[in-house]
Amino acid sequence: MKRIAAGILAFAMFAVAGCGGAQLGTSSGTGGQSVKIGFIAPLTGDAKTYGESAKKGFDLALEQAGNKAGNFTVAVTSGDDRNDPTEGVNLATKMISQDKVSAIVGAVTSSVTIPVSEVANSSKIVMITGTATAAKVTVDDKGARKPYAFRAPFIDPFQGQVAAKFAVENLKVKTAAILYDKGNDYSIGLTEEFQKTFAAKGGTVVASLSYGKDDTDFSAIVTNVAAKKPDMIYLPDYYGKVSLIAAAIKAKGLNVPLVGADGWDSNDLDFAALAGGYFTNHYSADDPSPAVQKFVKEYEAKYKAKPDAFAALAYDATNMLLEAIKQAGSTDSEKIRTALQGLKEFPAVGGKLSFDANGNPIKAAAILQVQANKSYKFITSVQP
Repeated sequence: MKRIAAGILAFAMFAVAGCGGAQLGTSSGTGGQSVKIGFIAPLTGDAKTYGESAKKGFDLALEQAGNKAGNFTVAVTSGDDRNDPTEGVNLATKMISQDKVSAIVGAVTSSVTIPVSEVANSSKIVMITGTATAAKVTVDDKGARKPYAFRAPFIDPFQGQVAAKFAVENLKVKTAAILYDKGNDYSIGLTEEFQKTFAAKGGTVVASLSYGKDDTDFSAIVTNVAAKKPDMIYLPDYYGKVSLIAAAIKAKGLNVPLVGADGWDSNDLDFAALAGGYFTNHYSADDPSPAVQKFVKEYEAKYKAKPDAFAALAYDATNMLLEAIKQAGSTDSEKIRTALQGLKEFPAVGGKLSFDANGNPIKAAAILQVQANKSYKFITSVQP
């Protein structure tokens, strides 16, 4: 993860101290009152397609709810974090201390959401991310629960386990190489879990090589991987970096299966370089379940395009928060937190969701295959 200077985070904690848990309205939704919700996502920068999709899912959920949460009218304050942790902290601090939000939907990537969750949790303001999958979003470095942090997706350890299981049992590979971003908690967490599960299932990781966030030339690292002759390559990173690495692999003539995670899910993925590759994801627009097909139809009617996982997850996260505010009947973040934690089998696109003790939903993972025609083929669903 791109680390934030301790002083910046400490200042953010100080700035919001004392405003946590305060009632920002009365405990009743009568009288035409409003509830303020913040939305944080990368709308520019190297992860902007994620943020754009998340914003569409967020907007659709609010539109379908009539911009209401129970008897409260929803007032939204949005911010572009540019996939930068410092900017995410600044936005969360402003939304809590100045805008007086009762809850935040976001951020999107794990590297931004982890520090945002620390600010929100210390302020006792509910935060629910649609898409950040790193374990440390909802627990601290010691594994203790951050009670005000929630998420809609499954977590990275589960993704890593599913990818390793699929590689061994479905692809029948025995050796693997891993290329990961050494400064990204998302990439690191996936790498660690894949490596552990792959080994437990009898596989051997012949190379685990790291690179930096700003690296763009991967010819040397791919040459090192090719010398190890792996049966497959695991690429747990976001679409921009994965596209560059896959292009280098293709240029090297290394013809082995590529496997990755939900960070591949983007219209800006290099589909030609990654065609035939597989990745774990939270949902597929081709999943025949009624909940998925209803959402796909409604999303296509509004945006004239199929929704990706980032749109679906932000949609679920927003709807769960709206339901929690409705059940709480209050703008008080503590009451919203209690209602959110207590949701049982909430009817979401991702299935009937309930939260575990760490604020993570219990749900299945989908395996998708990249197609050269800029689409994804639904392969199978894996239950937790």
